Amino acid sequence: MSSDWRVSDRVGKIGKSAIHEMTRLSKQVEDVAFLSWAKPTSDTPEHIKQGAIEAIEKGLTAGYSPTGGLPALQQEIAKKLKEFNSIEASPSEIIITVGAIEGLSAAIMATIDPGDEVILPTPTYSTHIRQVVIAGGKPILIPLIEEDGFRWDIEATRKAVTPRTKAILYCSPSNPTGTVFDERTQRALAKIALENNLMVITDEAYEFFVFDENKHFSIGSIPEMKKNTISCFTFTKTYAMTGYRVGYLHAEESLVPQIMKAHIPFAICAPVVSQYAALAALRGGQDCVDDFREHYLTTRNLMCERLDRMSSVFEYIKPGGSYLMFPKIVIEGGKTDSSTFCKKLLMEGRVSTTPGVAFGPTGESHLRLSFCVSEDEIHKAFDRMEAYLL
Repeated sequence: MSSDWRVSDRVGKIGKSAIHEMTRLSKQVEDVAFLSWAKPTSDTPEHIKQGAIEAIEKGLTAGYSPTGGLPALQQEIAKKLKEFNSIEASPSEIIITVGAIEGLSAAIMATIDPGDEVILPTPTYSTHIRQVVIAGGKPILIPLIEEDGFRWDIEATRKAVTPRTKAILYCSPSNPTGTVFDERTQRALAKIALENNLMVITDEAYEFFVFDENKHFSIGSIPEMKKNTISCFTFTKTYAMTGYRVGYLHAEESLVPQIMKAHIPFAICAPVVSQYAALAALRGGQDCVDDFREHYLTTRNLMCERLDRMSSVFEYIKPGGSYLMFPKIVIEGGKTDSSTFCKKLLMEGRVSTTPGVAFGPTGESHLRLSFCVSEDEIHKAFDRMEAYLL
């Protein structure tokens, strides 16, 4: 809690972002092997960059777009939602946002009142917890069952519902665990939501990056969930467009104007040049997405091979999606302070990772590793970890 009278209670009680703190500390160390940030190291595909350049050259990017986004982009997204996510969407049900993050923030602000409870899994993306707190909501964290592949505990979720519960919020594939919550799990969550008149807000940033026998499923594709779901997506991960800051959300048409009330003071509209780049992304060839997926599958397998060589230090569950994994630190009896561990690994071993405690109480004694990097970077990081820890 901040003691500064100028700072609001809701912001003051939020700690520093461990992800960004590790990035800051990494700048103090020379030649760091960087596995701590979920940021693709690949360049944005050429046809997307050209889309942005052409829009600039034609003078299309100097003014605002409509607050909901470029109509042409909304139309293309509606096609994508139907073809890939099996979500029946009209362009009027889509808001173009400043990445998925702003869309999630607008969705939460539009649906959560102070004191409302929001159910989230733990571990989960730390920003989701912060978004609920900033809206005045109360995060209710349901531990995933780690020994069963970070499976969602449906029965615990059902028991956690109270008269104050307003929503369920999660990402699939998961950040940080890489878990893909399957259709059966999400249909069970939908049943709980419908029985208790709850909203479900999803973060589907890693939707295209699923591996092995896993399949991405969007809860918004369940017809009965039309009024109860806000689905958030992004171009950031799919097309390596981190810096463009452009995403979108889908919600039932009558709810869209209410979400827009939060979207406008947060952003007015998404960056127009980025919207044209996103339009080029959807209209252009999709081979780049397949290439990214194949690369992440290769780097995931490589990271698993390197972790296998350090079994006295780490235990892990092979992620079914995303480009993240969440090993448990098993030295010291599996009760390691993850912040101290990661800071020492950075300062003394020159490897940047993210402490698991950032992702909820059951994240302690873990660390998050990103494999959206080159094979050389993974070898460099694990060579150093072996030298430092073994």
